[in-house]
Amino acid sequence: MNTTIAQITYRGMLGSRRVFLLLGLPVLLLALTGVLYALASSPERVTILLMERFGVAMMLPLLGLIVGTGVIGREIEDGVIMHLLAKPIRREVVSVTKLIVAASLMALFGALPIFISAFAMMGWEADVALGFAVGALAGGVAYAAVFLLISIVTRFAVTVGIIYALIWEGVVGTVAPGARDLSIQQWTLSIADAVSSSAFLKSQVAPGFAIPALIVTTLLATILAGRRLRSLTLSGSE
Repeated sequence: MNTTIAQITYRGMLGSRRVFLLLGLPVLLLALTGVLYALASSPERVTILLMERFGVAMMLPLLGLIVGTGVIGREIEDGVIMHLLAKPIRREVVSVTKLIVAASLMALFGALPIFISAFAMMGWEADVALGFAVGALAGGVAYAAVFLLISIVTRFAVTVGIIYALIWEGVVGTVAPGARDLSIQQWTLSIADAVSSSAFLKSQVAPGFAIPALIVTTLLATILAGRRLRSLTLSGSE
């Protein structure tokens, strides 16, 4: 990890309008939590539905898109990345540093609000809050890594990311049985289910598959991002 690159990236993410996008979804989640807490007759069932339908299915991939594309997308568009890559820094260090920053932002704006929301509804009951927080952290990092790679591969990262999040994760990965094994959303729910003992939470993917899949996806996306950055350097030199 390179601390200078990390500081610049944090400044770019938290010192721009992007921070309002990062705050908007967690604030909406907490607002929904307050309303549902006041109206719900079955807090456990409502909490599971809120976490599944909004926290994991909607908020997490959108945050991953904002963070994953934000930590490097603007630098590529503005050409600033070429000045960074001109310095004697290994490209893998750049990609890993960007991912660490993205992961910390996903923890702060994704996993933490999800934990607070579920905990406000149920406390420590059935470990629902802990399960969704752990799942959201693992899934959030994977989303960030995938969208980081997409940002480096194409200039249309946001468009590609939205299509991926809405069509693959939102529709195909939920409806098609075979596609569930290739869905970060389903892997996230699998981890939440493994940690929680709630009868209302039943994942479609076994944790024995979901956990290695999340690790492999995150590592592979980060490695490919580092290799792609090398080609960006060559293109810039030419």
